[in-house]
Amino acid sequence: MPSEKLVRFSITVPEDLLTEFEAEYYAKNRANRSEAVRTLMREYVSGERWRCNDGEVCATVTIVYDHHLPELTRSLTAVQHDSGDVIICSTHVHLSHSTCLECVITKGKSLEIQKFVEALRKIRGIKSLNVNVTAATSS
Repeated sequence: MPSEKLVRFSITVPEDLLTEFEAEYYAKNRANRSEAVRTLMREYVSGERWRCNDGEVCATVTIVYDHHLPELTRSLTAVQHDSGDVIICSTHVHLSHSTCLECVITKGKSLEIQKFVEALRKIRGIKSLNVNVTAATSS
């Protein structure tokens, strides 16, 4: 992957905010303020793409459910097949004899992934459904 040109810019923030930010950031053994700002910028971009239904994102969709509910598992499979254009892969693990966790990795237009998530939310019997979104960008 070719490296991107870095641009230096200056920002002005209240001293107390910078002090608090650096204390939190460096407490987690991170050593680079620029990388912190880049991370925050990426998170902002992905959040806006998600909120505005605009642009490409990557998202992990984590689902916990009882696999003994046959209609639920059939519905999960059907929804995933209907959304195959945004699904990269899925991983299925058994948390207990009856409880499964499935992690579906997606990439595509924000609106299409949101449609997939909404279709999942309509399935009765899902115990937990969480979405983690990030910008589909190399920067």
